[in-house]
This record gives sequence, C-alpha cells and structure tokens, in this order.
Amino acid sequence: MPDDLYQCSLDYHRLPKPGKLEIRATKPLANQRDLALAYSPGVAAACREIVKDPGTARDYTLRGNLVAVITNGTAVLGLGPIGALAAKPVMEGKAVLFKQFADIDVFDIEIDERDPERFVETVARLEPSFGAINLEDIKAPDCFIIEQALKERLGIPVLHDDQHGTAIVVGAAVLNGLRVVGKDIAKVRLVTAGAGAAALACLNLLVELGMARDQITVTDIAGVVYEGRSEEMDGYKARFARATDQRTLAEALDGADIFLGLSAGGVLAPEWLERMAPRPLVLALANPVPEIMPDLAKAARPDAIIATGRTDFPNQVNNVLCFPFIFRGALDCGATEINGAMKIACVRAIAELAQAETSDIVRSAYGGQNLRFGPDYLIPKPFDPRLMEYLAPAVARAAMESGVATRPIPDLSAYRQSLQNRIFRTGLTMKPVFDLARERVRRVVFAEGDKHRVLEAAQQAVMQGIARPILIGRPRVIDERISELGLKLRPGIDVDVLDPSDNPRFDEHCATFFGSVKRRGYTPAEARQMVRGEATVLAATLLRTGEADAMICGIVGRYLRHLRHVEEIIGKAPGVKRLTSMNAVVMHTGTLFIADTYVQEDPSAEDLAEIARLCAQQVRRFGIEPKVALLSHSNFGSHDTPSAAKMREALYLLRGLEPELEVEGEMHANLAFEEALRLARFPDSRLTGRANLLIMPNQDAANIAFNLLQVLGEGTVIGPILLGPAKPVHIVTPSAGVRALLNMTALAAVQVRDGG
Repeated sequence: MPDDLYQCSLDYHRLPKPGKLEIRATKPLANQRDLALAYSPGVAAACREIVKDPGTARDYTLRGNLVAVITNGTAVLGLGPIGALAAKPVMEGKAVLFKQFADIDVFDIEIDERDPERFVETVARLEPSFGAINLEDIKAPDCFIIEQALKERLGIPVLHDDQHGTAIVVGAAVLNGLRVVGKDIAKVRLVTAGAGAAALACLNLLVELGMARDQITVTDIAGVVYEGRSEEMDGYKARFARATDQRTLAEALDGADIFLGLSAGGVLAPEWLERMAPRPLVLALANPVPEIMPDLAKAARPDAIIATGRTDFPNQVNNVLCFPFIFRGALDCGATEINGAMKIACVRAIAELAQAETSDIVRSAYGGQNLRFGPDYLIPKPFDPRLMEYLAPAVARAAMESGVATRPIPDLSAYRQSLQNRIFRTGLTMKPVFDLARERVRRVVFAEGDKHRVLEAAQQAVMQGIARPILIGRPRVIDERISELGLKLRPGIDVDVLDPSDNPRFDEHCATFFGSVKRRGYTPAEARQMVRGEATVLAATLLRTGEADAMICGIVGRYLRHLRHVEEIIGKAPGVKRLTSMNAVVMHTGTLFIADTYVQEDPSAEDLAEIARLCAQQVRRFGIEPKVALLSHSNFGSHDTPSAAKMREALYLLRGLEPELEVEGEMHANLAFEEALRLARFPDSRLTGRANLLIMPNQDAANIAFNLLQVLGEGTVIGPILLGPAKPVHIVTPSAGVRALLNMTALAAVQVRDGG
C-alpha cells in the first residue's frame, strides 16, 4: 500500500470520530411521554406481544433488519490470522457496505475464540438478537465446520460470505464470460490455483450451474489435487481429486478454458497461458496482487477475457455485488436459511443485470466509462443502484419456491417497487405521482432529446409506462447514442423524433411561434431562426400546437433563458398572475416543499399568496395534505419590518383565497416544525403538527434553504417544479440526473391529467 494511501486510510478511520459506525435512535425521545413509550412502562406492551407471538419481534424491534457480522480474525483478507480485535475495522467496513447498498443494519461482533465448537456455542446463543448471521474471515477448514453447525442449530440465515459471496459473483462472471466466447458450461475445462474455502465454494456452485466435476482440476501449494495424494489434503478438497498424471499448475492448464485463481500473487506465469484453449477466461482473484497482472495476461494471450478482484481493472469480482442483496431478500421473506436455490437465483440475476443497459449513476461513479456487456464488462459494478431490485426479489422468489420463506411476499412487483423506494429516496414521495401518470400515457417532448441522460430517462419513461417521449434532436446522433448506451429505445415505435433541421411542419411552427412573440420585438426572419436553432422554442411550440401534452427542458443553458421562452410561447394559466417554482427536499425525516426557489426574486404579499396556493395544489398531487408555514425573522407580529408585514398580509390574503388550507405565519422556521413551541408562543395557531410547505419571503431565502437542506440534511431534491404555465412545462437544471428527469416527466404527465 502506498504511504499516502496508508495515512489517508488511518485519517479516514480516526477522524472526525473513531470508527465507521454509530448507533442512532429511530424514534423521538424529546419529552416524558416519549420516554414512557420507549422504556418503562410502555415498552412492556411490545415485550408482551413478543411473548405471545415471537414472530412479532420483527414488527416491534430491529431484529428483522439486523444482521450480525461475526469473525474470529483467523483469515482476514490479505492480512491473515491477525486476530479478532485487529479484524474489527474490516467488520465495521462490512457493516457500512450492508447499510449503504441494501439499507440493512449491522452489529459487528469480534469473538476471541479459535476453537470451532466453542465459537459455535457463542454465536448460537446470539440468535434472539439477529435476523441473520454473516460469518467473515474465518480460516478453512474451521469455516466449513462452523457454518454447517450453525445452519443446523439456528432458524435464521447463516452465510459465510468469503465462501458463498465469492462463489456467487464468480458464477455470474463465468456464465457471462462463456456467453461472450460462445462456450457451453457443461463442456469447458476449469483449473484452479488455490483450494481454500472460497475456491471450493466456487467449484461446488459451478457444478450446480452445470459444470462437469470431472472437467475441474484443483491445484494448491502442493500441486495438482489428484487421487491418492496425501500431502495437504482434507475431506473437502478430496471431493475434487482426479485420476491424472498432471502434477503442476502449468501442466493442468493444457487445453483449459478457464483459470480460476484464489491463491497468491504472481503464481501464474504468462507463458503458461499459451497452453490454454482459444479465448480463455482468466479469473485472477488474489488480492491485492492477482495471480497474473492483466497487462501481462493480455500480452501473452490477447484473446483472453480477464477478471480480477481489484477496482482498477475491468471485471472486478467483488462480494459487495452479492451479500447485501441476498441478505435483503432473505430477511424480507423471513427465510430460515440461504439455500442453493437462492444462491443460484442470485448468480443468474447478477448475470442478467450485466446484460442490461447501464445507468447514469454507474457511469458517474466510474469516471464516465461507457459500460456495455462484453469482454470488459461481464458483471455489474458495485455502485449500480439496480442490484437491489434485481437480486433481492430473485432471492426472495427462490426462497418461497424452495419452501424456506416464513413470510412469503404476496406481490413481488410491489416488493420490487418498495426496493426502488429504498434505493431512490424520492421513490416513496413520487410513487403516487407515477401511479397517476400510468393511468393514461401522455406525449412529453424533451427539448434536448439527443443528450445521454435524456435518452436514458426516455427509456425509463417508456418502460414504466408514464409517457410517450418526443425527442428533439438529430436522428443520426440519437441512433448512435442509443446504440452507444445499449438502450432498447426504438425511434418511431417507442419514441418519436423530430429533427429541427428537417422539420416537415417547419412553416406552421414558425407561424405559431411568430404569432405568440410578434409584439415582443421579433421579426419573421428571427422567428424562423429561433424555431430551427432553439430546441426549447421548438418544444414549446409543439406544446402550443397540441402536438405534445407536456414539455421538459433545461439540460443545457441557463434557467432564466428557458423560462423566457416558456413565458413567451406557453404563457400563464387562466387566473395566474405570475409563474413560480417549488422544490421538494426528501430527507430521512420526511419531505419538505420550499418556494419560490427559482422564479420570483422578491414577491409581493399578493404574489406570496398565489405562490402558496399553487404550491399547495402541487403538494396534493404527491398524495400529501399541505401544511403551510409562512416563514420570517418575525414571530406573529414581533417585528414590523417590510418583510414581516409582507408575510402577515400574505397570510390574510391566503386565508381569503383558501379558507380550508392549513396555514400559519409569520413565524420562525423552528416553530414551523415544533408544535409545542408554536402553541406556547401562539396558542391560537391554526397549523397542526409539522409544516411541510415552507413559503419564504424571497428567492434568496428559498434557494439557500433548499440547498442547505440538500447538503446538511442529506436530502434528495425533486424539482424545480414550475407552477402556473398554461400547459405543463418543467425546466430542469443542467446537473439533473436520469432519475430527476424521470421524476419531472411523471409530474408533467400528471399535470396534464389534472389540467395544469
């Protein structure tokens, strides 16, 4: 490890507080009543229910989402038998991965015990605490003994990830590698370097996937594992002993199709690769130094497909592709074990995902690489957000079909949607909007239709049935980028494409545009130039002529430039005096809506009342009843500054416009969320509970607030949502990702349904 990386790692683990984990309460503990519910006497109610039905522990405690990561530190990857205490940073790291990738909570447990039987006794007594157990970094053959004993004794899933997690990902890599080279798993020959727990688990799983046992040759530190060998042998290894005259790894590689290395760095000489069959698979998985470096392997065999365990080379075989999601599926269906059917389902789901088109999140995490299924992309990347929705349902289905699920999931489609909501924090907030959008598919025109993110969002919109996209852009570029991204969009079938330079209705569109702007200083010649050269102008014109139902723009250029075109061509809805914008910030504590974030710089009292009314209508489209707080530096008349007076007048006007709306002000932000404080200050408040729609006195306050919440509150933003135009239009920001574009598409479609 380079010195700078070593020091950075120490700083990472030490600062700003030691370790990588902490425990946080998930329920409020702010007053005497909360204390009575959390502990004595209220906690007794939950205890009594669990006595009556132990299965309800999942409902009243964390157990159903809690995994124990347990080790004795006898075989820590790359470090060896460093012991339980020194292994703790690794176990904390595993816990962080569980939480980050699958929203599973973890306690790491380091047990200072090397005797397998005593280790089993210790772990078995922990069963009431956990929904599942992940064994980690335990040496062979102890790991086999321990895992089997715990599986027989416990009624919860037990998995030694070093064995089975590695095996699952290797299985997916082999299946896809053979698919690329056109070979049959039942006919290929495989040679291993290494015969430890992970290697043997890989071989057992590959046999279950269809590989012939007699086509496998195992080698270890003593050479080929052959029938009659006594040196360095055990019963687990002996299962793969072959009748052969081969004694070395080099000899065993003659004609082999696959090399699987789970041993030590540098054990595979480049010249030995020349012995292998055409287009061999070379899985050199020793870490941090593989059995052969990829550049050396490629130089010796340019036709080889290579995988390693490292992040800095293609085809990284990484357990994180598997273990969070196999546990997610197992926990959610109440599986009593993780069996062979569940592992194979996980293998096939990983392999399937690699063959699907990649996402913008994956490309962003990996420096913009264009990842497409093939020799350099056999398995997904760890940061692919779709791993959860692919793998966990596949695992749960296999658990149910194999009879080990105690809480079968009745609707796997709904389950998959719930997993998406875990992945994309906006998912739960957006679900009612997506459901409404699916009721009738609307035509949504995308001004920047040839941009990568727009094309990916368009495909998602088609797949989810929320819109019929119209893409403005050059057909040749769109076709090239669809192919480049590996998308399944079919222009003319799934989406419509309009080329601004070859527009069959160009004259009509020019006339429409000029009719809307002729008193704004434009000449007919300028109008023709704008329709051909400004994608937002053309998209808005399609909306005005009725060729599209809604519109998305803003990926390129400044917000206010797009807004000017929208105001000129689309105009305002009847009764609306000024357009406005609102952002939603989705946080762990709930969703907050804030206005006006982008359009009105310093709205008047009348403007603020209209802003609140338009925003309240939009909040209801999310299935949320608005609770409005008019925020100020003043509390219920404590200051008479123009800003405070403006907010008081806005309240008066708003109550006249919307007498049923739950609204209060002017007030400090803390009073908007703390009902007890608010009532102590103003007992006659007509706002109950926590406010969810914050109306700010000006754009500066609104924009600053939502950006602070996005960063400090770890919030995910929906919007900006444009409110008040005559037809549904949304102007996104240039940083908007695919999910943000998809959210805005669904919102636009629902606004069509609701009439604006």
